[in-house]
Amino acid sequence: MNFAQIRDRAARVRRLPLPEVLLLVGAQRDRYDQAKWHTSKGSLSIYGMKFMNWKEQFGGGGAIDLTMHLCDFDFLAAVAWLDRHFLPAENRQPAPPPGRSNLILPPQEPRCLPGIIRYLVQERSLDVALIQSLLESSRLYADPRGNAVFLLLGKENRPVGAELRGATPARWRGMAPGSRKDLGYFSVPAPTATTVILCESAIDAISCCLLLPGCLCISTSGARPNPSWLPFLLQQGLAIYCGFDADLTGDNLAYQMIRLYPEVKRLRPSHHDWNDILTFQQRRSLPPQPIT
Repeated sequence: MNFAQIRDRAARVRRLPLPEVLLLVGAQRDRYDQAKWHTSKGSLSIYGMKFMNWKEQFGGGGAIDLTMHLCDFDFLAAVAWLDRHFLPAENRQPAPPPGRSNLILPPQEPRCLPGIIRYLVQERSLDVALIQSLLESSRLYADPRGNAVFLLLGKENRPVGAELRGATPARWRGMAPGSRKDLGYFSVPAPTATTVILCESAIDAISCCLLLPGCLCISTSGARPNPSWLPFLLQQGLAIYCGFDADLTGDNLAYQMIRLYPEVKRLRPSHHDWNDILTFQQRRSLPPQPIT
């Protein structure tokens, strides 16, 4: 593209609503403050077309500045990324070469491993041996910001995304930029399992695996009624349970899933989610509960 074309595209994408950009990179809106968002770079607030990252004391204006900040892109890369994701097909620049991925996984930082292990074991009551197994299989690792990174794996066990969970005092959750939840998922390996339980997060999937040994526990990375990989699992003849959270959102989306796939059954956690059950049982030293 020449300078005039770059300028025109930049003018178009700069005006994109900031919440749409935040959702695309996996940021989570704060449940109490609608102007506040939790991202891989800490909490930030948006005011119209302006944003401010309070953790890094950095602010800017427009979708390009926000994308550069969150994805570590330069100006041209940010314009091209927004162009691909938001502009109508007839206005887009040529597609990237085949095989090129937009996924941006955070780098690994072994020095932050003790922090995420401590968080997952001590605060989330997860089994240290299972966490170690996930680390050894590279399904889980620590990034330089002290986040726990749970890989979503697709065909041939290739990463297609990642759930990020803050393990530092600044708690947050989100997705790695460019994650494709339609192409794969995080799961706790169970090669001989005949029962699948769908959970809303990686931590819930790990918790469910500890509560119900022998089941294949999968994270849908948020409650979704129609994951594109679900029909493939159904074709395998597996018994599939929707184990979404015991709240209005979880119940509604489980109902929608069962309407689409009557073979799926609802398995409602007795507490808000599977990790809450695990934490409660470990504190009370109660035995695991069977599927009913």
